Amino acid sequence: MRVKICGITSLDDAMQAIDAGADALGFVFYEKSPRFITPEAARAIVDHLPPFVERVGLFVNRTPLEVDTICAKAGMGIAQIHFDVDERYLEAVKTKVLPVVRAKSAEDVMKFASRYRLIDAYCESYGGAGKRLNLEWFEGVDCSKIILAGGLTPDNVAETIPYGFYGVDVSSGVEREKGKKDSQKVKSFIEAAKGIVCDR
Repeated sequence: MRVKICGITSLDDAMQAIDAGADALGFVFYEKSPRFITPEAARAIVDHLPPFVERVGLFVNRTPLEVDTICAKAGMGIAQIHFDVDERYLEAVKTKVLPVVRAKSAEDVMKFASRYRLIDAYCESYGGAGKRLNLEWFEGVDCSKIILAGGLTPDNVAETIPYGFYGVDVSSGVEREKGKKDSQKVKSFIEAAKGIVCDR
């Protein structure tokens, strides 16, 4: 299972996540988030990253043109669209898109079913709230295009493995404080998500 560590704000946190086995890093371009980073600061981190690590920009209430402009400036490969949009909006974004479904019910997990999508627990704020989804909603669902987020921690992420999710996304669950990652939590989370058993 693939792992994205979201809310990266420093090169140290980025490299520790990569060294621990992260497949993707998330950068939050939403000014109201405690994990907000400017496109320039994100680019300074991205320029020092090794190859084969996906860079994902998180956006709230931005136009397609703004999304593409920021992604180009910051060196993002994927735009995570973290607000309610339709197919027309997604098709207008030239950068590869990852729509986010802020699920309130089991029916919501089928939105954008033909696309790879991230499913998060609904809350008034946008991401990083630590609110958990009901895993029962995914029983009998093809989860191979779903990235699960919301309330995941090193202690509970292994519970998601049987569902066959494409990946998992974590932010607050591996922090020591908002915007600052805890390297041991990051390592433990990735090991648990990938089913790695290590002698301690």
